[in-house]
Amino acid sequence: MAGKFSLKKFADINLSDEFFDSLKADYPGTENSTGFIEWFMKKAEIGATALVFEDEIGVGAFVALKIEEEEIQLQDAVMPKMERLKISTFRISERYRRQRIGEGAIGLLLWKWVQLKCAEVYVTVFDKHTTLISQFERFGFKKCGVNLNGENVYVKSRNRIDFSDPYKAFPFIKDGFDYAGYIIIDDYYHDTMFAYSELANTTSLQSEIGCSVSNGLSKIYVGQAPKINHKVGEPVLVYRRYTQGTGKRYRSCITSYCIVTDVIQAKINNQYLMSFNELKQRIGNKSVFQESELQKQYYEYRNVTVVEMLYYGYFGAGNNVNMDWLDRHGCWASHNQYPTDVYLTENQFKKVLMEGNVNVSNVIIH
Repeated sequence: MAGKFSLKKFADINLSDEFFDSLKADYPGTENSTGFIEWFMKKAEIGATALVFEDEIGVGAFVALKIEEEEIQLQDAVMPKMERLKISTFRISERYRRQRIGEGAIGLLLWKWVQLKCAEVYVTVFDKHTTLISQFERFGFKKCGVNLNGENVYVKSRNRIDFSDPYKAFPFIKDGFDYAGYIIIDDYYHDTMFAYSELANTTSLQSEIGCSVSNGLSKIYVGQAPKINHKVGEPVLVYRRYTQGTGKRYRSCITSYCIVTDVIQAKINNQYLMSFNELKQRIGNKSVFQESELQKQYYEYRNVTVVEMLYYGYFGAGNNVNMDWLDRHGCWASHNQYPTDVYLTENQFKKVLMEGNVNVSNVIIH
């Protein structure tokens, strides 16, 4: 089964795949809009690309983006001309529903939106696509009206970010947070959980788990700490711990950053604070651990802590920040201190992001 989205030319995508049948039916072409087939062929002619998720059956998901600078005609208003990123097409195959590919696709397109620095990003969607509408609303898109083709127009503006909810704010971090921390994840699990946090000069490892963990933006960390040092809304740096041999100081590194969305203390000093079924329900399909592994940890660990995070961004191959740099620049644990007990200031957090080649002023905003 495929692991992540890839950029593919329209000309290399099979338009006859049954995946596209519903799009052809929804957009046959009217006086107000171009038909899907005609639109697709024009895109192929000019060498346009789309984000595609494929498996052995065929296309599983398809996302096309376009930069526009024009008015948007609504049935009862006009949205003023400005530079916007339009989500031209966003469709997930039925066989991939409930595997969190839609969540991952929204993350990809919002990362692209931030890179392009457009004022707004928008999508048009018919009323019948209720699941899709709820997904976009969860990520801060708001309905602005209905266009002349009868589709709802949902918009997200970088000038009106709702920081009360990490999903609605994604992928922007509000400045002025109290502190940031570290999440330590072994390489074997890390490379499955954080599919876009690529490495340079290090072999990528994958665990044999369902693709929903890789696809989604929401991630689950299960640990043995006697207390939880993180709080909801706090940024955390994801530290990939190298376990394959020597050289940990230079091969263990920060690859990504997240925002904490939930914290759970399931067990402390061998006292259970929730049943295993309650814990399993809270975790859902977001953990790298199989149910048997979770059950083993639940009954054998003295403490069981769970941190849920939203995958806000990644550094990419060649930009990851290793333990040696962190230590030399005062951003690592002191003697006899475990890294997850470290409280980083906002300036230290920004320093690590800058070393990871992140445009901090475009990510951490007012």
